[in-house]
Amino acid sequence: MVPVPVPFFFSRPFVLSSVQITITLPDGSRQQVPTGCTVQDALAQAGARLDQSILAAKVDGRPMDLSARLTKDAAIEPLTFDSPDGREVYRHSSTHIMAQAVKEVFPTAQLTIGPALDEGFYYDFAFDRPFTPEDLEKIEARAKEIIARGLTVKRTELPKDEAVSFFRSRGEQYKVEMIQGFEDGQPISLYSQGEFVDLCRGPHLPTTGHVGAFKLLSTGGAYWRGDERNPMLQRIYGTSFPTQAELDAYLHKLEEIKRRDHRKLGKELDLITIQDEIGPGLVLWHPKGSLIRLLIENFWREQHLKQGYQLVYSPHVARLDLWKTSGHVDYYRENMFAAMKVENSEYQLKPMNCPYHIMVYKSHLRSYRDLPIRYGELGTVYRYERTGVLHGLLRVRGFTQDDAHLFCRPDQIQEEVSRVLNFTFFILNAFGFTEFEIFLSTRPEKSVGSDEKWTQATSSLEAALKEQGIAYERDEGGGAFYGPKIDIKIKDALGRSWQCSTVQVDFNNPERFDLSYIGEDGKSHQPIMIHRALMGSIERFFGILVEHYAGAFPTWLAPVQAVILPISEKQHAYAEALRAQLSEAGFRVDANVRNEKIGLKIREAETSKIPYMLVVGDREVQSGTISVRGRHKADLGSMTVPALLDMLRADMTQPFGRS
Repeated sequence: MVPVPVPFFFSRPFVLSSVQITITLPDGSRQQVPTGCTVQDALAQAGARLDQSILAAKVDGRPMDLSARLTKDAAIEPLTFDSPDGREVYRHSSTHIMAQAVKEVFPTAQLTIGPALDEGFYYDFAFDRPFTPEDLEKIEARAKEIIARGLTVKRTELPKDEAVSFFRSRGEQYKVEMIQGFEDGQPISLYSQGEFVDLCRGPHLPTTGHVGAFKLLSTGGAYWRGDERNPMLQRIYGTSFPTQAELDAYLHKLEEIKRRDHRKLGKELDLITIQDEIGPGLVLWHPKGSLIRLLIENFWREQHLKQGYQLVYSPHVARLDLWKTSGHVDYYRENMFAAMKVENSEYQLKPMNCPYHIMVYKSHLRSYRDLPIRYGELGTVYRYERTGVLHGLLRVRGFTQDDAHLFCRPDQIQEEVSRVLNFTFFILNAFGFTEFEIFLSTRPEKSVGSDEKWTQATSSLEAALKEQGIAYERDEGGGAFYGPKIDIKIKDALGRSWQCSTVQVDFNNPERFDLSYIGEDGKSHQPIMIHRALMGSIERFFGILVEHYAGAFPTWLAPVQAVILPISEKQHAYAEALRAQLSEAGFRVDANVRNEKIGLKIREAETSKIPYMLVVGDREVQSGTISVRGRHKADLGSMTVPALLDMLRADMTQPFGRS
């Protein structure tokens, strides 16, 4: 393909005005600058530090190029890699560098989309075959050349018809399709660096040379616009950082993530599998994984009963009419499996547990004295997730929610939410999570209910957060269509955030199902419903736990807490007596009596991540003791059986303040 030259409009001259405008910097200082000067020149005149670390700027809260021209008074905040907005600019510019490299190495590849991600970026290309590791090496080498060229990045805007003609002349049919979908009259922004031009809203780095360390990571497939009916594209993932040291640290983190991958460890530790014969997104729990799950669920039930919850069970299917009443058919149908015909009625696999709990509430006449009522259920639900988004235990089609629904009076919302928050942190602490991010999500654009109800519900959630002294961020418009919510993200051992816990206020379903209680005034009133999940789903939470602990579960959750390792056959009787004694005391203990060398037995126990190895030889038999090793190669010395039991009991209760 013969390259189409970059048109003249990318370098139009600009004459500064004599009219002055005022810019305000983050420290409150102000500076007069000519109308039409660039953001970069304005910052320079204001005495701001300008070097490679300044990537772009926020102008009145909106990220913009340093080359953007100012036409009115504005507050300007320089953006660096340390800020989320700065990182997005950095990674998105890196995406364009990668795309330019692909076009230079493989000119027939067509451009589609290439967004920045939290820790990197990707770009999808229409190409006649998947990219190979050898291709990635060539592309990365070319990308580094483009960075070394220090190409100036320029922005321009074109009318829609001119933008269509420009990309059509370059054979970029996907860009043409995108532009044709934009509103008429909307100016189309393009960015160029050298001969490379891409459709983009920006902003971008001033030059390609602003990128420090660059690395391509992997390839994959993706359907155009995420629709499996569309052509398959070739996706390339990459990342970039200001320095090689930062990139190296990130690559080390990726290796640690691979080492901790719950899919890999789930197989190695014989915990779970997902098999094609059963179906994608459907989990088969093996005995060890099932035992850990049982321990989690038993702890969950025990604590809920202590907290005044009533446990319920519900069917896996219900008449479709129930889901019409709840609104799921209208608002959630794309995530539900197809309804099934049973005799003369249609039945639906349940995507949620809420309607069942509502019907339990509705089965009796309720008084204001009965409220609050708290129903809890470990309820298995089924949701249709496309195969491409399934991911081990983290995204499945059948999973068990640690679900609860609270029915209360409006004046009880704040108190109930406070109780839920305390309970949530207790549960999460018990599993070893101590760092959180809290978000208060407010009314979205599409919602139901009166302003009065939304205000009351949001104020109650906010008051509960403040009462507990919990730091939080507002997620404006991020609430559910039926009410505001509090979302809690946990941080794992690698500092990754996971959305697990949520508290949602709902005044929509009580209306839909005509729920009521008799108030103190003898009249009928409508209760408020609070949806609440602490762990989210058992499957997802289990996957997070596996990765958080790298499979080395705390002793109270370990499927095997100790393994007895006799040195020779002569100690088998002693080993069996010790196993029986420890089992009688309530511990999960195995004995490896295979005819193998002790070193091999120890390595096998370490690989299985068993907390304690109890080695017994002739000396231990004669003295009635045990030589104890920890799973992290720690020699804990010789112990008597009572001392060992005391240590195990302390280890079961000490780590995270479990009751």
